Amino acid sequence: MNFFAELKRRNVYKVAVAYAVVAWLLIQAASIFFPAFDAPPWVMKIFIIVIIFGFPVALIFSWAFEITPEGIKLESEIAPNKSIARRTGRKIVAVTIALAVVAAGLFVYQLVRSKSDSSGSPTAATIANKSIAVLPFDNLSRDPDNAYFCEGVQDEILTRLAKIADLKVISRTSTQHFKSTPDNLPQIAKQLGVAHILEGSVQKASDQVRVNVQLINALTDAHLWADTYDRKLTDIFAVESEIAKTIAETLQAKLTGSEKSSIAKEPTVNPEAYELYLKGRFFWNKRTGDDLRKSIEYLKQAIAKDPGYALAYAALADSYGLLRFYGGASPAESVVPAEAAAKKALELDDSLAEAHASLGLIATEELEVNRGVNELERAIQLNPNYATAHHWLGLALATLRQSDRSIGELKRALELDPLSMIINADLSIIYLYARRYDAAEAQARKTLEIDSRS
Repeated sequence: MNFFAELKRRNVYKVAVAYAVVAWLLIQAASIFFPAFDAPPWVMKIFIIVIIFGFPVALIFSWAFEITPEGIKLESEIAPNKSIARRTGRKIVAVTIALAVVAAGLFVYQLVRSKSDSSGSPTAATIANKSIAVLPFDNLSRDPDNAYFCEGVQDEILTRLAKIADLKVISRTSTQHFKSTPDNLPQIAKQLGVAHILEGSVQKASDQVRVNVQLINALTDAHLWADTYDRKLTDIFAVESEIAKTIAETLQAKLTGSEKSSIAKEPTVNPEAYELYLKGRFFWNKRTGDDLRKSIEYLKQAIAKDPGYALAYAALADSYGLLRFYGGASPAESVVPAEAAAKKALELDDSLAEAHASLGLIATEELEVNRGVNELERAIQLNPNYATAHHWLGLALATLRQSDRSIGELKRALELDPLSMIINADLSIIYLYARRYDAAEAQARKTLEIDSRS
């Protein structure tokens, strides 16, 4: 009997094919499950090496041994007329076919997952009912310089809503792309991935404030609730809290005790400090070096008016933190004061997600990535709708080579801030690092499309 015929009789060919199918299946399964358990990259490499070295071992075993009803025996100990190699071969073929079917199913799953990674706007069927976007409020004040106050009220309502874990709240970065009372609400809602829109206007005269709001089901164009609040400036926090609470009740969102307290919290009792804080945030949102420096000055003035104003310290940390990227400041001029301001904010109020996120970004930049991840996860725990924290956490995880978790956080950031150029661009880069090239290309094209519409 020639050598190749003997290889066939001893099922060496069948074992080789079966081993290849099993190996492929194990590697694909490992690529899914290892990242889920935060396994470091070297674990996957060792796993593949073991599988490769196992291949010749399996072939040698198939050549030298035979599985019999009495157990595993050397081939040389079995008489030719008592060999059941042919029957064993049929079993190997059956098992191989079954495993091939499983492998094909896994391949289809990964293909579908890859396509879903690069999918566009959500459909109406996939939009969560407990979701909302707060569009820019109209400034009805006679003085156009009161635009900062109008934006501030919108921001504060959005921020309070964002602290409710049972709600999906779209970030200001995305909502600012639209005017306050657009005609195409269903299209905007679909683009933002929400079921509800809050529109409003603010009119400020001296120490008097009027706030008009209306909550709309954008999918049906039904007006669910509307109200007008005429209050003194000192009562503005109560107005913002009441609006947020009413929206949550209307959308039947469940609030925890801590969320109720957080929504009702008054960050300062000093109206002058509050206005200075709003001016600081107004210029912070413009993202230029000069505007960030203006922001810092206003926030310092707010802190001077109320040294216990934790939110102002958190905003100051944000402004200093961005000054490095937009204003060309050195680390000593940006990172150091940003860290000091964030720590002071948390000293005054440890529940500020913004301050935890600032510390997380700073720690990541200083290559203390694990500490950065902890701070960013704490920020998300405090404010599940904080897109920036999800974004920064995704980048931090990418430096730890946790690609799947990184992509998951960036995708969550995009759900909350779908029109953010920087988040869209960063997601395409992380896809590229993860060698998911089709998803990277699709995401890059989506980013360019958003840029062309901006």
